[in-house]
Amino acid sequence: MTIVEGNKKPWESYYGPNMGYVQEQYELFTQDPGSVTPAYRELFEQWGAPPMSGRDARTTLNSGNAQSASGSVDIQLLQKAVTAGKLVWNIRTYGHLAADIDPLGISEDTDTSLLEPQHFELNEEDLKALPASLIWEGADGQTATGWDAIQRLRQIYTGPMAYEFSHVHEVQEREWLNRRAESRTSPAPLTPKERKALLERLVEVEQFEDYLHKTFVGQKRFSIEGNDVLVPMLDEAVRIMAEAGSSHILMGMAHRGRLNVLAHVLGKPYSKIFSEFHHAPNKDLVPSEGSTGINYGWTGDVKYHMGANRFVKDGETVQARLTLANNPSHLEYVNPVVQGFARAAQDDRRDPGYPKQDVTKAATILMHGDAAFPGEGIVAETLNFKALPGYQNGGTIHIIVNNRLGFTTDSSDSRSTYYASDLAKGYEIPIVHVNADNPDACIAAIRMAAEYRNRFKKDFLIDLIGYRRYGHNETDDPETTQPIVYDKVKNHPTVSHLYQDQLKEESIIDDASITSIRDGVTNKLKEAYDQMKKNEVHEYYQRKISEPEAVTITPTAVPLENLRSINADLLKWPENFNVYPKLQRILQRRSTSLNEGEKVDWSLAETLAFATILADGKPIRISGQDAERATFAHRNLVLHDSENGAKFCPLHHLPQARASFAIYNSPLSEESVVGFEYGYNVYSPDTLVIWEAQFGDFANCAQVIFDQFVSAGRAKWSQKSSLVMLLPHANEGQGPEHTSARLERFLQLCAEDNMTVANLSSASQYFHLLRRQASLTETEDARPLVMMSPKSLIRNPRVASPAVEFSEGKFELVLEQAGLGTQPDRVERIILCSGKIAIDLEDAIEKDKADRSWLHIIRVEQLYPFPAEEIKRILARFSNVTELVWVQEENKNMGAWTYMEPRLREVAPEGTTVRYEGRPEHASPSSGYQLVHSMEQQQIITSALKQTTKNNIPLGR
Repeated sequence: MTIVEGNKKPWESYYGPNMGYVQEQYELFTQDPGSVTPAYRELFEQWGAPPMSGRDARTTLNSGNAQSASGSVDIQLLQKAVTAGKLVWNIRTYGHLAADIDPLGISEDTDTSLLEPQHFELNEEDLKALPASLIWEGADGQTATGWDAIQRLRQIYTGPMAYEFSHVHEVQEREWLNRRAESRTSPAPLTPKERKALLERLVEVEQFEDYLHKTFVGQKRFSIEGNDVLVPMLDEAVRIMAEAGSSHILMGMAHRGRLNVLAHVLGKPYSKIFSEFHHAPNKDLVPSEGSTGINYGWTGDVKYHMGANRFVKDGETVQARLTLANNPSHLEYVNPVVQGFARAAQDDRRDPGYPKQDVTKAATILMHGDAAFPGEGIVAETLNFKALPGYQNGGTIHIIVNNRLGFTTDSSDSRSTYYASDLAKGYEIPIVHVNADNPDACIAAIRMAAEYRNRFKKDFLIDLIGYRRYGHNETDDPETTQPIVYDKVKNHPTVSHLYQDQLKEESIIDDASITSIRDGVTNKLKEAYDQMKKNEVHEYYQRKISEPEAVTITPTAVPLENLRSINADLLKWPENFNVYPKLQRILQRRSTSLNEGEKVDWSLAETLAFATILADGKPIRISGQDAERATFAHRNLVLHDSENGAKFCPLHHLPQARASFAIYNSPLSEESVVGFEYGYNVYSPDTLVIWEAQFGDFANCAQVIFDQFVSAGRAKWSQKSSLVMLLPHANEGQGPEHTSARLERFLQLCAEDNMTVANLSSASQYFHLLRRQASLTETEDARPLVMMSPKSLIRNPRVASPAVEFSEGKFELVLEQAGLGTQPDRVERIILCSGKIAIDLEDAIEKDKADRSWLHIIRVEQLYPFPAEEIKRILARFSNVTELVWVQEENKNMGAWTYMEPRLREVAPEGTTVRYEGRPEHASPSSGYQLVHSMEQQQIITSALKQTTKNNIPLGR
């Protein structure tokens, strides 16, 4: 860029071709200021448009041909130079519309006239009159004229790789991408040795599928065929990422091609895969959907859902752990789980404060379906993580494994966008479309993607366009719905044959070498099958998992002097930090909460639990919508300076802390966030990971994650998680959508000791339960914890607990109502309940002062695992009980009743009636009217506390 001296106008420094280039830049600037460099933007913003004639154009555009007799510039030719610049811009932006990226030739023709010189009223002679460098700044010595430049650019942008970069707004990134696309040497072309190795890999991929197809006839495998090149692309990505320092490479994909990726990228032995097919139930009758192992507590999963780990090592310096995440048939739902894996691998949690993230330590590769990528909302939710502080991971490589079909559905039926990848444009993710039948181009695409990710620490997307050789599964006949496509597929050679023919034509390989490669692969497959036959007992059936044992009880009490010291330090902040006055008064009231005669409320109990867990050296991560403050403004763990907005987290500066504390406000999403936190916890089992719903009802939006991962991950994949889910729950007249966390659904998911479900009624219980959960991480007893957390109870004084319950107590599975049951022989009714209704009952009992000697109340704090023995011990004290009553505020078809009824009948003394007290069945969780709610609530309390002996039964009129 020319420097402007004094009052000298910048245009006086430009002549001839240089002026033409400036004119082109100005034209681009008028269309999109972001399309030119910052220097040119500043120039045009300060000086406006460059002149079209005069002294500025003393020289000609091309050897004097443009200068008229009067000495002025030939405006027409200059205008053609500017117009040629527009053509270059069009080729870069829309060249993909004419690209050779359709292996079968089934795409509809697209109007590509805007890529033609004629569209701009240019011809070959016009372009040859212009120097190449005038219209293309990347022109090299092999490109002399404008015509040469246009031909070269068309070759680049309409070849087997098609580029979409114009939506990337960062100029530096877009220029880098264009330079890489237009370079002849970067990414470096494959050497002959690399191309031979690539052919061998493609043969392995193809013959593995072919061997399965012929050996295990009629069994599903969801083959990769048609996108075979995905495997060598993953090989290349792993190599580049590992060399760049990534010691963890995390991958997620659906079922298509999974067995091939497991075999060749993750290194799962052929013999193990063959064994899973060989021992499938009913393999001779129906396609196998059988699980790979049936044992108590480990049901297994179908083979094309299973994941794997592999350690790769190259010499003594480069090694990496490869992980392919387990994934159910819910396709894209593994995406946030894998993102959580990556962030966990990148975070250093050893020191107080936020974890220290190093994005070079782990890299993520996600493989998507072409129908699922635009069709499933979880994709957009996960893409939104790319720049969020609590969730970004330094860039993910996305590969759409595009076979042009969703089950049996055409693309025109499955998306409204032109490409399957168009969703990514909204997140400014660079996109390369590549022909899956061109292995060289595919490797170039993955090299560009990895290079971009490592350089800019951002996402990159490859749309790998191939086809599907069989139906949705190998037993499905695709010709019933896709006759035209499959007529082409049947006659289309496989990519390994296409590539071997290409290498033969280029004299890189001969027929003898090809035969040797194919025979070698066949022999490996046969040897693996023979080895499997010798070992008829499948390894998964040999797996021994013992009956679940009682959870190890670790002391959770904390000495009072420790609690007081921590509490005092939590109330310290920098001298010049201005806490919001109202909040400061609330926080300062906590200073005496641990004194004799005082009590600790819910919010302080939580903070003390966090602080003591950190003091034990256990890192914590908590996220959720408004998690820093909490929905009900009770947490306030991130303080904001009332004058300048600066942030301060007391737990980050706690002298006793020996591990990190991460707290993040999440995006307005449940599904992806819960998936992310689950993945983080699984990959970092030492961390107490907590997700808090804004209201418990919103957990509905994460149902797939709860169903397929949280509740079943251990049984299906031996995946351990101690994830805590805080779900605000209670019927408080706030309407249907702010009432129920759907307790009944979580209880329905409970079996085989798979998780803990609790509904508490005191602050100390919350303190001890959190500390117990933290103590179980990294152990065989680790289980997810689902907690119906309170709303109004957060500030209810009846929930607050004295200091002694923190320093000497423990988590109690059940609690007995104080003041009741003191005369066991007189007790006729025992109420069992949990959560807020227990506090409502206590409040009613204390207010009316009636004789309740006939009544006792048991609060079931832990619903699952069901505390049968604890309840039996209590019931044994009351020999004259005639009825057990389950009281709840939820509707009868919701809440815990359907779960509790059979269990209460099992523990009830002989002759005792078990009945329900609460709202009747309703379709909606609650009324939307406060008056109706209050009447219903009062009726439940009154009825539950009304004695129904013979002395007070109405006898009629």
